[in-house]
Amino acid sequence: MDNKKKITFVINYFYPDLAATSQLLTELTSNIQHDYDITVIAAQPGYAGEKNYGVKIFEEDFLEAIKVIRIKLPEVNKKSKISRIKYIVSYFILANTALLKEKRTDIIFTISQPPVLGGLIGSIGKFFKRSKHIYSIHDFNPEQAAAVKYTNNQFIFAVAKVIDKINCRYADHILLVGNDMVETLKERFKHKNVPAYTVISNWTNETEILPLDKDHEKVTGFLKENGIQDKFIVMYSGNLGLYYDLENIVKVFKNFDDVEDIVFLFIGEGAVKQQMQNYIEKEKLENVLFLPYQPKEFIRYSLNAADIHLVVNQKGIKGVSVPSKIYGVMAAGKSVLGVIERGSEIDRLISESGNGIVVEPQDYNEIISAIKQFYNMDRDTLKEMGMNGRQYLEKHLTKATSINKYREVFHSLAYSGEDLDENSIDSQQQIKQ
Repeated sequence: MDNKKKITFVINYFYPDLAATSQLLTELTSNIQHDYDITVIAAQPGYAGEKNYGVKIFEEDFLEAIKVIRIKLPEVNKKSKISRIKYIVSYFILANTALLKEKRTDIIFTISQPPVLGGLIGSIGKFFKRSKHIYSIHDFNPEQAAAVKYTNNQFIFAVAKVIDKINCRYADHILLVGNDMVETLKERFKHKNVPAYTVISNWTNETEILPLDKDHEKVTGFLKENGIQDKFIVMYSGNLGLYYDLENIVKVFKNFDDVEDIVFLFIGEGAVKQQMQNYIEKEKLENVLFLPYQPKEFIRYSLNAADIHLVVNQKGIKGVSVPSKIYGVMAAGKSVLGVIERGSEIDRLISESGNGIVVEPQDYNEIISAIKQFYNMDRDTLKEMGMNGRQYLEKHLTKATSINKYREVFHSLAYSGEDLDENSIDSQQQIKQ
């Protein structure tokens, strides 16, 4: 045990949180826990309203062989900027404290959450702990915040970008979750002296989420429980947050108010949920249904209740973020309506797999047309389209494929002491995949 290299993950969300990054990084650390001495520093659960009963500011726990240090933070109201800032600042201070208290670590692994500060934790830790830093960028900020005009204060954006460029430059290796994000990284550095990076796709557990027909017992039970059996279901499953334009997309559903057998189902929580619900109530729409996050073990059934899935991003997010929900949808063998910019990672996946239709964000007439096209499609053709995604995922996007790429990066930094060069054969193979 003492001879193992140690990796400290400072990742905010971790088991049993329902956030996508929690599930991904829980699976990642579980798969490498016998290769490395693993410590995870994370907030107490609360992403989807989970209650935690921790009393101490720092509580030590174990998940199998993984040491978990949980930080007690103030509850966050995602609709309040002040509440978000209070939560983020508290996390930043306490996560740094927990990291610096660790006796030793060979690698610090951080992600781009909270925005900019997630990377800064790794930069600070690297300096004081004399360790290496892997910076995993799931979302480029402040580019993402700027795209949705989270604030009009250009000074804040400028300062944040400078800080995160320092994080990237100082990191020993950068991980990106989409091929389209490579150009964003290069543009930050004017295509000169770009830091070493590798593209590793997110994933779902394709052995757990499988294609199921609606007559499967669990799927049928879900449909009957919610009164939506014998309906054509357009589903969005995930975070109802600020970066998806859902508060405007929901307005197009009024055009289907006279179609009795179509339902638009939203499963999840987030900052714009109340706004969406207010609109539905005001317009007295009966074809839109909201449900809370489903238990992790039930997602395999809820995803299969849909005829098509919405995978969306706001305009300006191309190269900045990749909605990870696409992998679960592909695993379930369902067709996708991608409200996604052309040239983005999701556009590439849908185009290469042939499992859906893509329209540009904010083109609401095209969204309406695409929904009608899916609705009028022969059901066997629709099913075949969805299965195209499953077949593509099995070939290119399995959980094992991505985790093995993480292993290569960890091993290179932990044992060889040499960074992977972006022009190396391995790195180029990963980028192409």
